[in-house]
This record gives sequence, C-alpha cells and structure tokens, in this order.
Amino acid sequence: MIYLNGRFMPIEEAMVPVLDRGFIFGDGVYEVIPAYSRLPFRLAEHLRRLQNSLDAIGLKNPYSDAEWTKLIAQLIAQNAGEDQYLYLHITRGVAKRDHAFPKVVTPTVFMMSSPLPSPPPELKASGVTAITTQDNRWLRCDIKSISLLPNVLLRQQAVEAGTMEALLLRDGFLTEGAASNIFVVSQGVLLAPPKNNLMLPGITYDLVLELAAADGIPTRVGPVAEATVRAADELWLTSSTREVLPITLLDGQPVGGGQPGPLFKRMDALYQDYKATVMRQPD
Repeated sequence: MIYLNGRFMPIEEAMVPVLDRGFIFGDGVYEVIPAYSRLPFRLAEHLRRLQNSLDAIGLKNPYSDAEWTKLIAQLIAQNAGEDQYLYLHITRGVAKRDHAFPKVVTPTVFMMSSPLPSPPPELKASGVTAITTQDNRWLRCDIKSISLLPNVLLRQQAVEAGTMEALLLRDGFLTEGAASNIFVVSQGVLLAPPKNNLMLPGITYDLVLELAAADGIPTRVGPVAEATVRAADELWLTSSTREVLPITLLDGQPVGGGQPGPLFKRMDALYQDYKATVMRQPD
C-alpha cells in the first residue's frame, strides 16, 4: 500500500500525470525514514531535514509535523514487516512545461514503504569495498533533491568496479559517498567532513557524532584531505538504511589492517544499544 495525494491505495493503482514537474524537471525533494518495530526512527530529525529541503527549493510543506506523523503511522500499519523504510516524495505538482514556478502550486505527495533488512552480519565482520572518484555534482548537495542523476552515475561507477560505494573527492578533500556519509578514523580520532552545501546532512551522521561524544571518543569535524582518507586507520559509511558499515578496501588497497577496526566495533555496539533503547515498544 502506498499514499498518493490524500489516498492510500495499492501501488499498482497509483498514477501521476506526465506534466508533473517532478517528472519533467526533477523539481521536488524526498526523505527516507527507517522504522524499527513499526516505530519511525528519529522522526523529528527526518521531518526537520525534509522541511529544510522544501524551504531550500521554495515549496510550502503540504503537511504539519503532526499530519506527517499520522500519515506515516498509517502507512506503516498498512504494510507488512516489523522493520520498514518509508520513502517520502514531494514535487511542485502539475503545470505546463515552463522553467519558472507556476503561480498556483498543488504539490504531489507520494509515500511508499519497503522492507528494511538489517545490514548482514558478514558485512560488519569483513567490511565493504569502495572506490574514490571526483565529486562533479552541483553546489547544493545539502538539498535532498529528487534530481539524483549525478549521484546515480557516481554510484554506478562503484557498481561497475564491483564495490559498494564511491567516496567523493572535491578539490582534494572528502565530501561524502554517492549514497552515504563517510567517516575517517586517523590516529584514534574520528574525523567527519563539515556540514555545508557540498554534502547532505545525514541523520545517521548526526547520531554517530552524538554517540561518539557521549562515549568519549575523540572527534573532529572539519575538512578531511584526500591524503588523510588514503592513510586512514578506519573508514566507515553511514546512512539511514545501512546504519554504520566499515570500509576495508579502498581503490583495491586495504584500509588500515584490512579488517573492521576497534573503533568501528565500539561504534556499532553503541549504535545497536541506542536503537534497542529508543525503539523499545512502549509498555
């Protein structure tokens, strides 16, 4: 079951007009929200990021946070699986093809649910592989835009190289992954690229920094040079659907000792404890 413009329906019945500006221009934003035990994970933070994306493209939010919360709960209830991830997609709606915004806007609102498998234990045990590539995307990567062709092409490079992710480098510094945020461990310090217009502010990125601070793990948020990435003791990728995963092979070369490092294991334990505590079903 999906939600489209005020109605819940089977996905096979959903239709969007071809003149929708999301289809014509990619004029819209999206959000991805994991749900564990049928409870949305860090929902307030996800809705805040959605609002920021809508503000950035000058599109009024079609619903209040309370209305989103109710609709998301209804969507979860109408789909199978204790763990799901929700995809929210809002466009500027249907209008004649013209680059300028239409004077009257009726947004298209689409939501769907998909099963959310936990990261396989073998990936945490052995780590994943990645490549580096130049970040050639636009300069507003902080907007969670549905115009994802640059990310698609960069991620395809990783797939064709037989790896999970592409780490993006711009002017000699790390920005993020094609579909993730990236952390670097160097000499016992957890390094994170800064939030700016060149990266999407990840919800899991924020949580990792919160957990590190609470557990006394030394952290530094700031520019991370390519040389630091290549000499890293550990590399992690993070996202709402993949949680935290270690990268153990980069461009065919082992990261650190070529195995998940001690700081990753510590962070993974912290993350799983947090998830279990926050998502515990109410009495």
